[in-house]
Amino acid sequence: MITAREQSNLKSNGEKLKKQTWIPNKTERNRILLAIGAAILLLLFGYWTIHSFPLSFHTRSFKGFFKNYGSYAQFAFFFVLIHYGLMIVLKRNLHQNIGKQMIIKLSRVTRQWHTPAAILAIALVIIHIVGAFLYGFKWDFGNISGILALLALLPVPISGLLRYRKLDRKWHWGSAISFTILFMLHSFS
Repeated sequence: MITAREQSNLKSNGEKLKKQTWIPNKTERNRILLAIGAAILLLLFGYWTIHSFPLSFHTRSFKGFFKNYGSYAQFAFFFVLIHYGLMIVLKRNLHQNIGKQMIIKLSRVTRQWHTPAAILAIALVIIHIVGAFLYGFKWDFGNISGILALLALLPVPISGLLRYRKLDRKWHWGSAISFTILFMLHSFS
């Protein structure tokens, strides 16, 4: 038999479970929603730009257009990766010549903007991919490494979302490392 006190505890626990959101931190949730909104606007702008391109898709100017989006994504991904580099510097005490407090502050900033920058980078990658396929796909090292990097990128945001519930089992880290290696091969080819 359940007492009245146990029933009230069960009821309050049930209300807590209903109120719990996927991303518990409100400021981080707001940053992510802002980044998703900006990514949607970026995708719409990229779509509009591609379809209002005055020349053929097989021109040098169009190739420069979609490569620029890839370069912007490259900068965004480097910003996303900076957080992990700073964490390695802090964990291994490699900061003798640089102030520890400065590295901690930089690490906090990069951690706060890690996910929003990644969302924007993925939007830039989508525009880059659409442009690359419209330009024409050739079986060369650059295109193949780009497709492999894309396949390695697909599980990264999914496992990153699972990371908020601590369900990722280090898949986010492992898939991010494989993406980073393939991304470097693609971007420097």
